[in-house]
Amino acid sequence: MNRLNLITLGVKDMVESLRFYREGLGFDVVVYGDEANPDVIFVNNAGTKISLFPLDRLVKDINDQEPPSIGTGFGGITLAYNGKSKEEVDAVFSLARKAGAAIVKEPKTVFWGGYSGYFQDPNGYFWEVAFGEDWMFDEQDMLIVRQ
Repeated sequence: MNRLNLITLGVKDMVESLRFYREGLGFDVVVYGDEANPDVIFVNNAGTKISLFPLDRLVKDINDQEPPSIGTGFGGITLAYNGKSKEEVDAVFSLARKAGAAIVKEPKTVFWGGYSGYFQDPNGYFWEVAFGEDWMFDEQDMLIVRQ
């Protein structure tokens, strides 16, 4: 098992999430069902894909019992966009701000030497946008992780 194809985010409002990710952040999306009431939304980006699925239906799909941490507090997961420059990080933050994201931490130089900040999407999911001086990317703009 050496692959992660899809990350599903349980969302409270599918239409608001569609607007945020497609119109706000500019992601290419594939919508299954009616756009006024989508069944599922796939965020079509390079590498691992993201799907947006109604939170109540996701809970039911898991086991009909809502996990106590869903929708409250920090769930211990962040999504990340790795930029190739500080300017790219700032540009993504500008886009997120215009899309209505809640800015949690403005980009700044951080403890590990990079440049990083956090915002939240309309459902409270945290996105880190970061740049590291020594980072390298493959031909699909995916971060190369090495020792």
